Amino acid sequence: MTMFPDWLEPMAATLTQDRFTGPDWIFERKFDGIRLIAFKQGADVRLFSRNRLPQNIPSLANAIASLPVDTVILDGEITWDREGAYHVFDILWLDGRSVTALPLHERQALLKRLPLRGGLKRVTPLDDPNPWERAKAEGWEGVIAKRRDSPYEHRRSPHWLKMKCEVTQDFVVGGFTDPQGSRVGLGALLVGHFEGQELAFAGKVGTGLDTKMLLNLRARLDALEIPKSPFTKATGLPRLRAHWTRPEVVVQVAFIEWTVHGKLRHPRLLAVR
Repeated sequence: MTMFPDWLEPMAATLTQDRFTGPDWIFERKFDGIRLIAFKQGADVRLFSRNRLPQNIPSLANAIASLPVDTVILDGEITWDREGAYHVFDILWLDGRSVTALPLHERQALLKRLPLRGGLKRVTPLDDPNPWERAKAEGWEGVIAKRRDSPYEHRRSPHWLKMKCEVTQDFVVGGFTDPQGSRVGLGALLVGHFEGQELAFAGKVGTGLDTKMLLNLRARLDALEIPKSPFTKATGLPRLRAHWTRPEVVVQVAFIEWTVHGKLRHPRLLAVR
């Protein structure tokens, strides 16, 4: 028997824009909640966020305390929607030993044996040929893909991948950058959105454009060029190889989320309105 740990760094998933399936991967729903690591040692239960902040949730602590094991460490996500619960997706420790070196499918088999009740929910793999399409249709935050044979790593790992559902929104083009290398037409669109009378810069969109679209957009935007930026809220504007245009062209953009600085994360062009 080894010493029961005070803390274990949770494994983190790497964001990907790839969409795939395969027998080497297990797919799970990505919950929109707070990561929770639960430590049970006898009757003592400690709950922590992923940043090791203590969490006081008596109902969950009581449910975990009632599990018929002496020591266990669980990993999951807590939500407060109408199905508010602790959604447990992994087990790191069981009855005196670490199980993090076991492959994921074996850890899930151990987890399946625990009688989870009273707000404890086991996350089950998705039996769906296109799990991300189901995620979009049902309004989930996204999907987590996990290698079936992966150990539990205390880091951000490429063996866990998160596929977030994209958000779609229209933006106005306020400029563009020159192409570099072998690219033609333009480098990226500089897009924004109106906040009242202010035109706020939302970032650069450089993917989703084929050669024909690049050339057509450059010709269209050249005719709208103006000497100064139309963005009135404009942190992070490019300083080099930038051209400004009258904000008349509207584009539809898909992106993963807004950053804390109000910019689009992983945007791609869907259409020109």
